[in-house]
Amino acid sequence: MKITQPRLLPALLLLLPLLLLSLISASAQAAPIKLSDDAGNTLQLSEPPRRIISLLPSLTETVCALGACDRLVGVDRYSNHPASVNALPKLGGLDDTQIETIVALKPDVVILSASSRVQDRLASLGIKLLVLETRSHEDVRRVLGKIGELLGVAEPQKVWQQIDAAVHQAAASVPASVKGQTIYYEIDSAPYAAGESSFIGETLTRLGVKNIVGKELGPFPKLNPEFIVRADPQIIMVSQRSGASLPGRPGWAGIRALRNKQLCIFPKEETEVISRPGPRMGEAAGWMARCLRSLAPAAKP
Repeated sequence: MKITQPRLLPALLLLLPLLLLSLISASAQAAPIKLSDDAGNTLQLSEPPRRIISLLPSLTETVCALGACDRLVGVDRYSNHPASVNALPKLGGLDDTQIETIVALKPDVVILSASSRVQDRLASLGIKLLVLETRSHEDVRRVLGKIGELLGVAEPQKVWQQIDAAVHQAAASVPASVKGQTIYYEIDSAPYAAGESSFIGETLTRLGVKNIVGKELGPFPKLNPEFIVRADPQIIMVSQRSGASLPGRPGWAGIRALRNKQLCIFPKEETEVISRPGPRMGEAAGWMARCLRSLAPAAKP
């Protein structure tokens, strides 16, 4: 039997663009990396890293949200999302980072926050670093772009668009009777607050409430308790751990939020997510909006 080949030609012509796209994609992924970080340093790599260590939960979540969880070889103690990262070596926290273990893991790069105390030590050992700071919504958007460049992935801003859309949806669900009310968000019972310029504060602004801690005080200031008493917020958001202590603080029983029981008390799991400037900020906004909706029937001027 004689076999003719011409009918194979159309199929090959159809496959050719796909093959070219694959080659272009592979070439892009292998391209050299040159990035400036938030410490003023320049990171250079011959290709996107295959072995990454993250020393901050929000950065861990960002790597995973961009589809590169499989490149992580170690994370800090507090990184716990997605669940797969719990199987990775845990490398301590700010005060007890396991430097020897990091070296032994032979990372192509370590990504960490500007507040990390091990930058100089790791750099002196020849470990390549990418130092990133995320205090605002714009920082989160920018860091998504930086990590996307590091990973060599396409369109990292799609993740930001999803976050932004979720925050917008949460804001649209907050009743008009709550909008404009004054709010205090407590980070820690010291007390440290989430100020208007922090990523949490920016979310609250988008939800339509007014932060008692203005931009001039910084993103996460430690406050004199008397400042909060004088500000007399109408709503307080606080973790479950600190919530029970509020009425017993000197002068706090008279604050409108406590008098009128206008409290948002978040369980540990939700507090944890709300405190992370990363891919789950939209989810956090949803929880804050949910509580604001629950306060609406009893809202008082």
